[in-house]
Amino acid sequence: MKIRKGDNVKILSGKDRGKIGKVSRVFGKEEKALVEGMNLVKRHTRPRRQGEKGQRVTVPAAIDLSNLALVCPKCSKPARVGFKTHGKNKFRVCKKCKSEV
Repeated sequence: MKIRKGDNVKILSGKDRGKIGKVSRVFGKEEKALVEGMNLVKRHTRPRRQGEKGQRVTVPAAIDLSNLALVCPKCSKPARVGFKTHGKNKFRVCKKCKSEV
């Protein structure tokens, strides 16, 4: 997985294109991620108790990983990610500045 929880990502397409946010959760099997404050949608909730009203709640929706680019912490640019191994350790590498992510 090239994008993990806690990474800063830039959104490449959709209504929030160009914005940068932090990944709060990654869904591996679906290849999607939740980004804090991005791709917000309105959900309608039903009243749970008698006398309570239904309401519209704003929640973040998952974004496909192909529409996200990892922002390198060193060069602060959105870049593709590669992998390198050193012994038994495997780590992510920024393709622009060649630094470890």
